[in-house]
Amino acid sequence: MSKLLLLSNSTMPGTPFFSWPKPYLTRFLTGIEGKGLFIPFAAVTFSFDEYERIVQEAFAGMGFELSSFHQLKDKRKAVEEASFIAVGGGNSFALLSRMYELDLLPLVKQKVESGTPYIGWSAGANLSCPTIKTTNDMPIVQPPSLNALNLVPFQINPHYHELKFEGQGGETRRDRLEEFLVLNGDKRVVGLPEGTLLERQGDKLTLSGNGEAKIYEANKVVQAIRAEADVSFLLR
Repeated sequence: MSKLLLLSNSTMPGTPFFSWPKPYLTRFLTGIEGKGLFIPFAAVTFSFDEYERIVQEAFAGMGFELSSFHQLKDKRKAVEEASFIAVGGGNSFALLSRMYELDLLPLVKQKVESGTPYIGWSAGANLSCPTIKTTNDMPIVQPPSLNALNLVPFQINPHYHELKFEGQGGETRRDRLEEFLVLNGDKRVVGLPEGTLLERQGDKLTLSGNGEAKIYEANKVVQAIRAEADVSFLLR
């Protein structure tokens, strides 16, 4: 049974790292024993070591241990022995490129689909989708493919908002997602605002947090979904 916790973001402005998701993550990992595995490969402007330190401190404060993948020599053993897998935010293209370089996608996919909990925030949430085509990130590197883990059948747009600044002449987020659907009409996209998350427990999918997600489908009116709603229809 797939167990996923997919967060739009890790941290709200002016708050400590990973404070808003703390109650959701603590509940999600209840009963999990042993060390988790942290994948820091979305980091670009800061080191993997620094990312590891920040995430380890946050998870330790919730009573969970994890090791960072970049410190471990045996990649297969690292994935196979993980009690849960956490994939951090940063740049989705850097993350996916490094996952391909290390041939990690099939290992992680198999592990998660066998029931190991997966936690992904921002780029880590993008990685759970069929592709990373709905990321907000600059394509600073070119992965061999845009195909990702495909742990859910829909796309996520993290940090979603509908702001248009005065004097702005470029596309809004909605414009860009509608462009995606013109050329990828078989996919749904969840616009996931900061402070919200999707939790999957097998065939059940729930939107939680504080905010309103938007569901985009080709040739359909955009659907607004309030937090604490059952959105299991997205899995079908």
